[in-house]
Amino acid sequence: MAETNIVQSVDRALIMLNILQQSKEPLGVTEIGAQMGLHKSSVYRTLTTLARRGYVQQDPRTERYTLGLKLVELGTTVLERLELRELARPHLKRLMEASCEVAHLVILQDLEAVYIEKVEYPGPVKMASRIGARNPLHCTAVGKALLAFMPESYVENIIARGLKQRTPSTITDPAKLREELEHVRNCGYACDLEENEPGIRCVAAPVFDHTGQAVAACSVSGLAMTMTESKIDECSKLVRQAGMKISAALGYQGHEIKAAE
Repeated sequence: MAETNIVQSVDRALIMLNILQQSKEPLGVTEIGAQMGLHKSSVYRTLTTLARRGYVQQDPRTERYTLGLKLVELGTTVLERLELRELARPHLKRLMEASCEVAHLVILQDLEAVYIEKVEYPGPVKMASRIGARNPLHCTAVGKALLAFMPESYVENIIARGLKQRTPSTITDPAKLREELEHVRNCGYACDLEENEPGIRCVAAPVFDHTGQAVAACSVSGLAMTMTESKIDECSKLVRQAGMKISAALGYQGHEIKAAE
Protein backbone atom coordinates (compact mmCIF):
# COMPACT_ATOMS: atom_id res chain seq x y z
CA MET A 1 0.00 0.00 0.00
CA ALA A 2 1.32 3.43 -0.94
CA GLU A 3 2.47 5.66 1.92
CA THR A 4 0.22 8.43 0.58
CA ASN A 5 -2.79 6.30 1.50
CA ILE A 6 -1.78 6.10 5.17
CA VAL A 7 -3.71 8.14 7.72
CA GLN A 8 -0.96 9.25 10.08
CA SER A 9 -3.08 9.59 13.21
CA VAL A 10 -4.52 6.10 12.76
CA ASP A 11 -1.09 4.67 12.01
CA ARG A 12 0.30 6.23 15.19
CA ALA A 13 -2.52 4.80 17.25
CA LEU A 14 -1.90 1.30 15.88
CA ILE A 15 1.83 1.61 16.57
CA MET A 16 1.02 2.55 20.18
CA LEU A 17 -1.14 -0.56 20.50
CA ASN A 18 1.75 -2.67 19.18
CA ILE A 19 4.14 -1.07 21.69
CA LEU A 20 1.77 -1.83 24.56
CA GLN A 21 1.33 -5.38 23.27
CA GLN A 22 5.09 -6.00 23.27
CA SER A 23 5.66 -4.50 26.69
CA LYS A 24 5.57 -6.78 29.73
CA GLU A 25 4.80 -3.80 31.98
CA PRO A 26 2.33 -0.90 31.78
CA LEU A 27 3.84 2.10 30.03
CA GLY A 28 3.62 5.83 30.63
CA VAL A 29 3.16 8.62 28.12
CA THR A 30 6.85 9.58 28.26
CA GLU A 31 8.04 6.03 27.57
CA ILE A 32 5.72 5.57 24.61
CA GLY A 33 6.67 8.98 23.25
CA ALA A 34 10.37 8.14 23.53
CA GLN A 35 9.91 4.92 21.55
CA MET A 36 7.96 6.70 18.82
CA GLY A 37 9.88 9.95 18.76
CA LEU A 38 6.73 11.93 19.54
CA HIS A 39 5.98 14.77 21.94
CA LYS A 40 4.14 13.77 25.11
CA SER A 41 1.10 15.89 24.22
CA SER A 42 0.56 14.00 20.94
CA VAL A 43 0.91 10.65 22.68
CA TYR A 44 -1.46 11.71 25.45
CA ARG A 45 -4.19 12.80 23.02
CA THR A 46 -4.01 9.54 21.11
CA LEU A 47 -4.04 7.42 24.25
CA THR A 48 -6.97 9.39 25.64
CA THR A 49 -8.93 8.68 22.47
CA LEU A 50 -8.04 4.98 22.57
CA ALA A 51 -8.98 4.79 26.24
CA ARG A 52 -12.33 6.41 25.57
CA ARG A 53 -13.11 3.62 23.08
CA GLY A 54 -11.80 0.88 25.35
CA TYR A 55 -8.73 -0.05 23.30
CA VAL A 56 -6.37 0.92 26.14
CA GLN A 57 -6.90 1.41 29.84
CA GLN A 58 -5.12 3.62 32.31
CA ASP A 59 -4.27 2.75 35.89
CA PRO A 60 -5.61 5.74 37.89
CA ARG A 61 -2.88 5.31 40.51
CA THR A 62 0.18 5.12 38.26
CA GLU A 63 -1.32 6.82 35.19
CA ARG A 64 0.32 4.12 33.06
CA TYR A 65 -1.37 2.33 30.18
CA THR A 66 -2.10 -1.26 29.16
CA LEU A 67 -4.18 -2.77 26.37
CA GLY A 68 -7.95 -2.55 26.88
CA LEU A 69 -10.68 -5.17 26.88
CA LYS A 70 -12.13 -3.88 23.62
CA LEU A 71 -9.26 -5.65 21.84
CA VAL A 72 -10.26 -8.91 23.51
CA GLU A 73 -13.79 -8.38 22.28
CA LEU A 74 -12.64 -7.74 18.70
CA GLY A 75 -10.27 -10.70 18.69
CA THR A 76 -12.92 -13.01 20.08
CA THR A 77 -15.38 -11.87 17.42
CA VAL A 78 -12.92 -12.62 14.62
CA LEU A 79 -12.13 -16.06 16.01
CA GLU A 80 -15.76 -16.92 16.58
CA ARG A 81 -16.73 -15.96 13.05
CA LEU A 82 -13.93 -17.99 11.54
CA GLU A 83 -14.80 -20.91 13.81
CA LEU A 84 -18.50 -20.54 13.10
CA ARG A 85 -18.11 -20.90 9.36
CA GLU A 86 -15.86 -23.94 9.66
CA LEU A 87 -18.07 -25.64 12.23
CA ALA A 88 -21.24 -24.94 10.29
CA ARG A 89 -20.10 -26.11 6.85
CA PRO A 90 -20.70 -29.89 7.30
CA HIS A 91 -24.10 -29.23 8.84
CA LEU A 92 -25.03 -26.92 5.98
CA LYS A 93 -23.99 -29.59 3.49
CA ARG A 94 -26.24 -32.14 5.19
CA LEU A 95 -29.03 -29.57 5.31
CA MET A 96 -28.67 -29.00 1.57
CA GLU A 97 -28.70 -32.72 0.86
CA ALA A 98 -31.74 -33.40 3.05
CA SER A 99 -33.77 -30.47 1.72
CA CYS A 100 -32.54 -30.54 -1.90
CA GLU A 101 -32.30 -26.74 -1.65
CA VAL A 102 -29.48 -24.21 -1.25
CA ALA A 103 -28.34 -23.72 2.35
CA HIS A 104 -27.05 -20.46 3.83
CA LEU A 105 -25.35 -19.24 7.00
CA VAL A 106 -25.89 -15.62 7.99
CA ILE A 107 -24.68 -13.31 10.75
CA LEU A 108 -25.72 -9.84 11.93
CA GLN A 109 -23.68 -6.81 11.01
CA ASP A 110 -24.70 -3.15 11.11
CA LEU A 111 -28.40 -4.01 11.51
CA GLU A 112 -28.35 -6.23 8.41
CA ALA A 113 -28.07 -9.93 7.58
CA VAL A 114 -24.70 -10.80 6.02
CA TYR A 115 -24.23 -14.11 4.21
CA ILE A 116 -20.99 -15.81 5.27
CA GLU A 117 -21.50 -19.29 3.81
CA LYS A 118 -23.50 -20.87 0.99
CA VAL A 119 -23.86 -24.52 -0.04
CA GLU A 120 -25.53 -24.74 -3.43
CA TYR A 121 -27.78 -27.64 -4.42
CA PRO A 122 -26.36 -29.27 -7.59
CA GLY A 123 -29.47 -28.72 -9.69
CA PRO A 124 -30.25 -26.63 -12.76
CA VAL A 125 -31.65 -23.69 -10.76
CA LYS A 126 -29.11 -21.52 -8.89
CA MET A 127 -29.83 -18.90 -6.25
CA ALA A 128 -28.51 -15.39 -6.88
CA SER A 129 -27.32 -15.08 -3.27
CA ARG A 130 -23.58 -14.75 -2.65
CA ILE A 131 -21.21 -14.76 0.30
CA GLY A 132 -20.75 -11.21 1.58
CA ALA A 133 -24.16 -10.05 0.34
CA ARG A 134 -26.43 -8.14 2.71
CA ASN A 135 -30.19 -8.19 3.16
CA PRO A 136 -32.68 -6.49 5.49
CA LEU A 137 -33.75 -8.29 8.65
CA HIS A 138 -37.50 -7.64 8.60
CA CYS A 139 -38.22 -9.36 5.28
CA THR A 140 -35.86 -12.34 5.27
CA ALA A 141 -36.21 -15.65 7.08
CA VAL A 142 -32.62 -15.48 8.37
CA GLY A 143 -33.18 -11.90 9.48
CA LYS A 144 -36.36 -12.69 11.39
CA ALA A 145 -34.78 -15.81 12.93
CA LEU A 146 -32.08 -13.57 14.41
CA LEU A 147 -34.23 -10.55 15.16
CA ALA A 148 -36.64 -12.65 17.23
CA PHE A 149 -33.88 -13.30 19.76
CA MET A 150 -32.41 -9.80 19.89
CA PRO A 151 -33.10 -7.30 22.69
CA GLU A 152 -36.18 -5.12 22.29
CA SER A 153 -33.98 -2.07 21.76
CA TYR A 154 -32.44 -3.76 18.72
CA VAL A 155 -35.89 -4.45 17.26
CA GLU A 156 -36.85 -0.82 17.89
CA ASN A 157 -33.78 0.33 15.95
CA ILE A 158 -34.80 -1.80 12.98
CA ILE A 159 -38.33 -0.42 13.06
CA ALA A 160 -37.06 3.16 13.44
CA ARG A 161 -35.03 2.76 10.25
CA GLY A 162 -38.23 1.93 8.39
CA LEU A 163 -39.63 -1.39 7.20
CA LYS A 164 -39.03 -0.95 3.50
CA GLN A 165 -41.40 -2.84 1.22
CA ARG A 166 -39.43 -5.14 -1.06
CA THR A 167 -42.40 -7.09 -2.46
CA PRO A 168 -46.19 -7.02 -2.02
CA SER A 169 -45.73 -9.64 0.73
CA THR A 170 -43.22 -7.68 2.84
CA ILE A 171 -44.27 -6.96 6.42
CA THR A 172 -44.19 -3.17 6.79
CA ASP A 173 -46.42 -2.78 9.87
CA PRO A 174 -44.36 -2.72 13.12
CA ALA A 175 -47.15 -4.42 15.07
CA LYS A 176 -47.34 -7.26 12.56
CA LEU A 177 -43.57 -7.64 12.61
CA ARG A 178 -43.62 -7.96 16.40
CA GLU A 179 -46.33 -10.62 16.10
CA GLU A 180 -44.21 -12.45 13.55
CA LEU A 181 -41.16 -12.36 15.82
CA GLU A 182 -43.21 -13.71 18.72
CA HIS A 183 -44.30 -16.59 16.49
CA VAL A 184 -40.66 -17.25 15.58
CA ARG A 185 -39.71 -17.40 19.27
CA ASN A 186 -42.53 -19.87 19.90
CA CYS A 187 -41.92 -22.21 16.97
CA GLY A 188 -38.15 -21.90 16.61
CA TYR A 189 -38.00 -21.01 12.92
CA ALA A 190 -38.84 -18.17 10.55
CA CYS A 191 -40.24 -18.04 7.03
CA ASP A 192 -39.84 -15.65 4.14
CA LEU A 193 -42.82 -16.22 1.84
CA GLU A 194 -41.71 -14.10 -1.10
CA GLU A 195 -41.24 -11.15 1.27
CA ASN A 196 -37.76 -10.22 0.08
CA GLU A 197 -37.77 -11.45 -3.51
CA PRO A 198 -40.70 -12.51 -5.71
CA GLY A 199 -40.74 -16.21 -6.46
CA ILE A 200 -38.35 -17.18 -3.63
CA ARG A 201 -39.28 -18.74 -0.28
CA CYS A 202 -36.95 -19.42 2.62
CA VAL A 203 -37.01 -21.12 6.01
CA ALA A 204 -34.44 -20.32 8.72
CA ALA A 205 -33.53 -21.13 12.32
CA PRO A 206 -31.27 -19.32 14.82
CA VAL A 207 -27.82 -20.47 15.89
CA PHE A 208 -26.78 -19.83 19.51
CA ASP A 209 -23.29 -19.57 21.01
CA HIS A 210 -22.07 -20.87 24.37
CA THR A 211 -23.61 -17.88 26.17
CA GLY A 212 -27.05 -18.50 24.68
CA GLN A 213 -26.89 -15.49 22.38
CA ALA A 214 -28.21 -15.80 18.82
CA VAL A 215 -25.11 -15.23 16.68
CA ALA A 216 -26.20 -16.59 13.31
CA ALA A 217 -29.00 -18.22 11.37
CA CYS A 218 -29.03 -21.13 8.95
CA SER A 219 -31.56 -21.44 6.17
CA VAL A 220 -32.75 -23.18 3.03
CA SER A 221 -34.08 -21.26 0.04
CA GLY A 222 -35.97 -22.36 -3.04
CA LEU A 223 -38.43 -21.42 -5.73
CA ALA A 224 -41.95 -20.72 -4.55
CA MET A 225 -43.29 -23.42 -6.88
CA THR A 226 -41.23 -26.10 -5.11
CA MET A 227 -41.35 -24.66 -1.59
CA THR A 228 -44.92 -25.76 -0.97
CA GLU A 229 -46.60 -25.72 2.43
CA SER A 230 -45.64 -29.34 3.04
CA LYS A 231 -42.06 -28.70 1.89
CA ILE A 232 -41.82 -25.70 4.21
CA ASP A 233 -43.03 -27.85 7.10
CA GLU A 234 -40.37 -30.42 6.28
CA CYS A 235 -37.66 -27.78 5.93
CA SER A 236 -38.63 -26.15 9.22
CA LYS A 237 -37.66 -29.35 11.02
CA LEU A 238 -34.42 -29.64 9.06
CA VAL A 239 -33.26 -26.05 9.70
CA ARG A 240 -34.08 -26.33 13.41
CA GLN A 241 -32.05 -29.52 13.64
CA ALA A 242 -29.15 -27.95 11.76
CA GLY A 243 -29.35 -24.82 13.89
CA MET A 244 -29.20 -26.80 17.11
CA LYS A 245 -26.30 -28.95 15.87
CA ILE A 246 -24.29 -25.88 14.91
CA SER A 247 -25.21 -24.30 18.26
CA ALA A 248 -24.02 -27.41 20.12
CA ALA A 249 -20.73 -27.24 18.20
CA LEU A 250 -20.35 -23.67 19.49
CA GLY A 251 -20.88 -24.83 23.06
CA TYR A 252 -24.57 -24.06 23.44
CA GLN A 253 -26.14 -26.28 26.10
CA GLY A 254 -29.72 -25.08 26.01
CA HIS A 255 -32.73 -27.14 25.05
CA GLU A 256 -33.98 -27.46 21.52
CA ILE A 257 -36.67 -24.94 20.67
CA LYS A 258 -39.94 -26.76 20.22
CA ALA A 259 -42.41 -25.91 17.51
CA ALA A 260 -45.65 -24.30 18.64
CA GLU A 261 -48.53 -26.71 18.81
